[in-house]
Amino acid sequence: MDRIRVATLQYFIRPVRTFQDFRDQVEGLVDTAADNHCHLLVFPEYFTTQLLTLGNVKRPISEQIRDLAQQVPRFVDLMSGLARKSGMYIVAGTIPAVDDGMEPVYNQSFLFGPSGEHGIQRKLHMTRFETQDWKVTSGQRLRVFDTAIGRVAITICYDIEFPELARAAARKGAYLLVVPSCTEDRQGFLRVRYCAHARAIENQLYVIQASTVGSLPMVPAVSMNFGQASILTPSDFPFSRDGILAEGIPNQESLLIGELNMKTIEDNRVEGTVIPLWDSRATAEVVSTLEEVSV
Repeated sequence: MDRIRVATLQYFIRPVRTFQDFRDQVEGLVDTAADNHCHLLVFPEYFTTQLLTLGNVKRPISEQIRDLAQQVPRFVDLMSGLARKSGMYIVAGTIPAVDDGMEPVYNQSFLFGPSGEHGIQRKLHMTRFETQDWKVTSGQRLRVFDTAIGRVAITICYDIEFPELARAAARKGAYLLVVPSCTEDRQGFLRVRYCAHARAIENQLYVIQASTVGSLPMVPAVSMNFGQASILTPSDFPFSRDGILAEGIPNQESLLIGELNMKTIEDNRVEGTVIPLWDSRATAEVVSTLEEVSV
């Protein structure tokens, strides 16, 4: 498929009284993206923390996160049904998840296909808050998902700040890099945004970033949010001016839509003004001959 339409969210997190409230908000956004003929919709990291407001928010946050992990079956059922109903691919942000029992807890993203089936990408690099306060464990593997809209990789928030991940995905044929993110302040947001755009340029691929906005004052991890979703491109003549196909107004609830030409990425990797993905093959040779010199 040469041309695809993608949507990404500045998702407003608000308290919910029932799971149905959460379902209604999510379903409305999926329906909007489907009405606009999108092939892919991206939710942000930890947007599921809304569900913490269903329980006792005065408990230690590490316990709350483990309670939230118990919502995974209901969450998967919801998102799988919406993917089938809409006929879209949905990157369903992230939710804390466990394999068995209560430990370890992972920060996990589900990619749902139009059939309702899903693949899983776990966050590979934990922030200090996740490690020290939530006691969340790092995943171990980066996956590239082969889909009808092209090869897709997911780097969750902090993961985008490690360039070797995006480079490995690009070398496996990924044209789309999805970045579900959740950042509490402008500095944190900009770390993710600047790195996301760097990855688009370095690897000649599209980067789709989703963000949380709004606040849940009773939940420490998301008591404040600074977010701005974007669809980013390489910086070359066939692409958008400034390498920005679309971006939202910071901290406002919104859904962004952009049309991507996958053939342009394929051509640019061979015929671009510069071809950093190809030229980077020499980098390993340079590093292997690194010399330390005193002056």
